[in-house]
Amino acid sequence: MTDTTVKLAETTPPSALAALKIGPLPITVYVPAALVCAAAVYSGKLPNDVIGGLSVLMLLGFLLGKLGQTIPLLKRIGGTAIMCLFVPAALVAYGLMPETALKAIATTFRTANFQYFFIACLVAGSILGMPHRVLVQGFLRMFVPLLVGTLGAIAIGIAVGLLFGHSPKETFFFVIIPIIGGGLAEGVLPLSIAYSEMLHRPQAELVAQMVPAALLGNVVAIVAAGLLARLAEKRRDLNGQGMLVKTGDDDILGPARSDHPIDLGLLGAGIVLSCGLFVLGMVLAPTTGIPGPILMIITAVTLKLTKLLPAEMELGAYQINKFMSTNLTFAILVAMGTLLVSWQQLVASFNPGYIAICTATVLAMVASGFFVGQWLNMYPVEAAIVTACHSGLGGTGDVAILGAADRMGLMAFAQIATRVGGAIMIVIATLAMKIAF
Repeated sequence: MTDTTVKLAETTPPSALAALKIGPLPITVYVPAALVCAAAVYSGKLPNDVIGGLSVLMLLGFLLGKLGQTIPLLKRIGGTAIMCLFVPAALVAYGLMPETALKAIATTFRTANFQYFFIACLVAGSILGMPHRVLVQGFLRMFVPLLVGTLGAIAIGIAVGLLFGHSPKETFFFVIIPIIGGGLAEGVLPLSIAYSEMLHRPQAELVAQMVPAALLGNVVAIVAAGLLARLAEKRRDLNGQGMLVKTGDDDILGPARSDHPIDLGLLGAGIVLSCGLFVLGMVLAPTTGIPGPILMIITAVTLKLTKLLPAEMELGAYQINKFMSTNLTFAILVAMGTLLVSWQQLVASFNPGYIAICTATVLAMVASGFFVGQWLNMYPVEAAIVTACHSGLGGTGDVAILGAADRMGLMAFAQIATRVGGAIMIVIATLAMKIAF
């Protein structure tokens, strides 16, 4: 082979098919892995343990996530969550999910309680990994719009619910709270666990009841953000062009955690810290009467505000959070869709009254942010978009909402609205349910 041939081989771009990735895997790796997994499933040789379950969940999750990110209209309305939840639920409902795969998924998600490990890493890391100044100063700036928006969303949502014959309790706990609870993995999932313990109802039934509200709320928030961006193009006086406060002093974010290289030792520390917080919550739960996952959130916020943890421990929690959210979010959503979402109940939930409640709840949140933000010397469009993120599906929802408005620079404030605001609402809802029921 001549030098010219070697140079041509080195500079020739790969084909579009060879460059295609399904999740983190090149298609040349994904397809053989999927074929091996499929052969194990249909021959009955798939291990009925975490190895078999994660193989199915991750491969199916990567594929459905890719489709959700690719389909033109769907990718603008939280398509990854929709595909990962709805497709497995439909496969189970119509008998298309192989029994071998179903058993392995159930073993991983239920018997091994992998969902709790995922929640521990995700929740602890999202709170501990947030820069302290963002948590304190950003929340103080957004506190009034978020508070007014939340109260407005609850009031309007309950009022619309009454018009369609829904009781205030039903509307508040099973429609409004899932919308403003911080998403699916960090909102609906821990909520369903807490509700199940207190109401003595199956978790699957509760998830199926709450998931449609979270999804619809995210869709409405995305559409609202897009309309706000168009309004900003016409009304320059309302447009901060990505800046939240009119003083221009938005540089409170501190050094980005993503600038730090991955430290394998800190990943281990992050796992121990996340699991330790979860175990502490479970230990204190019988004494306090508050579910363990909720106590974990309270403890993580307390540790962050008091600065009791060394900075490298917080970084470890953040890095394991990023690892879990990057690689396992789709898999967990697929498990939820397979085991916890009833397709029949899901379809029945999409009725005019339900849609009206979800729409009114989100629009009340957005309108409150717009007008209160203007009163507090914020740019109304940006304030409204950030408060809209309180209705988002976690980090994925924030990306979709801010992407629709071309305001990705507001991500830190969006995270406050989604993560911290959602965590507060979960705690409030849990405590309120103990009184209401």
